[in-house]
Amino acid sequence: LTAMGEPSMDPTISSSDGTAQQDSLFSMMDVFLISLITGLFTYWFFFRKKKEEVPDLPKMQSVAAPVRDSSFIEKMKKTGRNIVVFYGSQTGTAEEFANRLSKDAHRYGLRGMAADPEEYDLSDLSRLSEIDKSLAVFCMATYGEGDPTDNAQDFYDWLQEADADLSGLRFAVFGLGNKTYEHFNAMGKYVDKRLEELGAQRIFELGLGDDDGNLEEDFITWREQFWPAVCEHFGVEATGEESSIRQYELVVHTDVNMNKVYTGEMGRLKSYENQKPPFDAKNPFLAQVTENRKLNKGGERHLMHLELDISNSKIRYESGDHVAVYPANDSSLVNQIGEILGTDLDTVMSLNNLDEESNKKHPFPCPTLYRTALTYYLDITNPPRTNVLYELAQYATDAGEQERLRKMASSAAEGKALYLSWVVEARRNILAILQDMPSLRPPIDHLCELLPRLQARYYSIASSSKVHPNSIHICAVTVEYKTKTGRLNKGVATNWLKNKVPDQNGSSSLVPMYVRKSQFRLPFKPSTPVIMIGPGTGIAPFIGFIQERAWLKQQGKEVGETVLYYGCRHEREDYLYQEELARYQKEGVLTQLNVAFSRDQAEKHLLKKNKENVWKLIDEGMAHIYVCGDARNMARDVQNAFYEIVSEFGSMSQPQAVDYVKKLMTKGRYSLDVWS
Repeated sequence: LTAMGEPSMDPTISSSDGTAQQDSLFSMMDVFLISLITGLFTYWFFFRKKKEEVPDLPKMQSVAAPVRDSSFIEKMKKTGRNIVVFYGSQTGTAEEFANRLSKDAHRYGLRGMAADPEEYDLSDLSRLSEIDKSLAVFCMATYGEGDPTDNAQDFYDWLQEADADLSGLRFAVFGLGNKTYEHFNAMGKYVDKRLEELGAQRIFELGLGDDDGNLEEDFITWREQFWPAVCEHFGVEATGEESSIRQYELVVHTDVNMNKVYTGEMGRLKSYENQKPPFDAKNPFLAQVTENRKLNKGGERHLMHLELDISNSKIRYESGDHVAVYPANDSSLVNQIGEILGTDLDTVMSLNNLDEESNKKHPFPCPTLYRTALTYYLDITNPPRTNVLYELAQYATDAGEQERLRKMASSAAEGKALYLSWVVEARRNILAILQDMPSLRPPIDHLCELLPRLQARYYSIASSSKVHPNSIHICAVTVEYKTKTGRLNKGVATNWLKNKVPDQNGSSSLVPMYVRKSQFRLPFKPSTPVIMIGPGTGIAPFIGFIQERAWLKQQGKEVGETVLYYGCRHEREDYLYQEELARYQKEGVLTQLNVAFSRDQAEKHLLKKNKENVWKLIDEGMAHIYVCGDARNMARDVQNAFYEIVSEFGSMSQPQAVDYVKKLMTKGRYSLDVWS
């Protein structure tokens, strides 16, 4: 109010000052009277203004509204919700599961909401008991080496530091992990354990989903036992069959300004035309591809080296970081979906959330074209999850096809087996399902509502910012395979990257990207020896590491032993960066280059062959070990080889050797950058 009053005060003061100056012949009494009148006028002026502004007070209070909005408790009370499902999600799956659970709630006379922990103050968990029949569910994915996902980092930090009393809180946790990783489901396990330590009451056991097996089946199995436990706890029962409830309504725009239509941007409209740092997941940088060359000299596969220009982006990276790229779906797949559903893909539309209180107004940026949604925003290449099949079943006009879809979406053993064989193992994507079920022709807007978001793909950066401050290098292999149905499936990102042509104007050479920081770091002291193990494209971060060690050496720094163990199929076909590695070895930067060719030679495990030297580097040289590549087989085999070396040369039993290697990991001397 003061600020609003100040401008109207200035003219009053200036006019009274002017009057005093103009008539200096006035007596003291006159000056006094004029001052009194002016003072009374000013007082009346303010008093009157205040009275007039009283109705505006609610507007002024709304300035503080965003702070209050961060209370999920207030939101739940306001919208009549009693179940909140938080998700820690990196690739969208945990968010998808959270949405499914919150949608389930209505079947039991309860109301749920899915929530991103990044958007709320989680210390409010202690107040959840203020709401009748309240429950907090956590769908928590584990990222990398036992880390929380980006959006759950603050929640994780709060849990570690909190001494809150959560004795009134009822909770359940479903974790999403992968058994091939060392820290399987670390985040889910931690949240479950920590909430109990803070006094919260677990109403159903921790669910551990394994993406190396069948994550969807793990979730369904947990979910079908979770809801009966909720019913028993609250004394409620299912109100009826699961029904299809639309979350979004379609609005078709016939008369729209095309400047207001999204064309593939992730966040801000026109952000690709008018780029502003800082660049991140919601605001990627459009990097120009300056080099795209084939690395392998032969064979059926296509291995490639790309260079992205990050000049003038203010993007900084370190060796070992990841670059995330947002790919686009193959236009032929998009067109086929449009044809099979008889849709004009250039229709401008919006999908608007029917729940006006939801923070998520649209499933993807709207308004946009169906073509744009299917190209940039939706995942059309992965096999759809069972909830998508269930929702689509109603549109199959053939009774047999409808029954088949419902069966695959059910929790019956026969249905799960059918889903596993017909969808997962056959790698049927949504187009293949529509092709193989001729009576299934859903409305395209409902299909767009159901399909998950197309996710960014992460690659280990194959360069050092000390040597290449204005470019980021990627090393990747194009994914292409025949499915059981005889279809040719192609990896979305790698095939899209393969077609990025340097030195061409337009989008054909642009890649939306951002950098994700990693814990995969060279030792602080350059004199510390490093042992790097990375077969195939697992060599990527080590090219950056070697570049950096070479640069440090040029700066006159003492650089420790730099040892590389690399493997590929054939020396003459897919020996990646062969010339560069030979040069680094000749210059003395790479002190040992050990290469195994799996299809050319019998001796494949060079680590075991050099075990005495390896142990000496670890034990005496305090070497740091780095492993990059396939988590399922390679990383496990390498770890077992280290157990063997430590046991033999450190004179330890197998359990002691395992403990020794685990301690190296804890101290940051054994780092993994692996994928499944």
